[in-house]
Amino acid sequence: MLLETRALTAGYGQFNALFGVDVTLDKAETVAVIGANGAGKSTLLRSITGVLRNAPDMVLHRGDPIGALPAHLVMQRGIAMVPEGRKLFPSLTVEENLRIGGQVRRAPGPWTLDTIYDLFPILKEKRQMPGTALSGGQQQMVAIGRALMSNPEVLLCDEISLGLAPVVIRDIYAAMPRIKDQGTAIIVVEQDIGRALAVSDRVYCMMEGRVTLTARAAEVSRSAIHAAYFGEAA
Repeated sequence: MLLETRALTAGYGQFNALFGVDVTLDKAETVAVIGANGAGKSTLLRSITGVLRNAPDMVLHRGDPIGALPAHLVMQRGIAMVPEGRKLFPSLTVEENLRIGGQVRRAPGPWTLDTIYDLFPILKEKRQMPGTALSGGQQQMVAIGRALMSNPEVLLCDEISLGLAPVVIRDIYAAMPRIKDQGTAIIVVEQDIGRALAVSDRVYCMMEGRVTLTARAAEVSRSAIHAAYFGEAA
């Protein structure tokens, strides 16, 4: 198993946000994590990336306990994050923002400036512009490209469609199969259930810090998702 959480419990101070969460991710697999606001989806990603520190054996990468590692060491292992809100460096150009990703972790792999520009051609046109001068969708492309520049083994995407126009969401999600085809495993945290299921092999639904559904994305029914999402009988 490439990545897994085992009975992951996490929170903020006295507030617990996750209660015994078990999630797995295999090589070159795409997994969707869906759920309403406050379900614990972002806390799950923060725990995997080391932003939130936990017991070592609550998060494992290639069988190694990494739950207590700081974020920069998790990144060095090849686990990259596309954060909610994009968080580009406002003083840097598009290309400089992209290059930052390759500097924080230098690793061989398919992702270079050229392959990022091939994935998102609009970024090449705007490569000398300040990253924050772009539209929200283009900034999201920069954030994804920056993460890919580290040639990660695992790419974590937190609410990448949030606040974007449908046509832009379509273009961003069209890139997901190409990323997977290069051997990168992906966890997509998303509220747009249809988009998430369309690119995923498996899906987890969370509610109030617990996993309420685990299923193959191609086989899960809308009624099962509804029940898991809202805690109602299917």
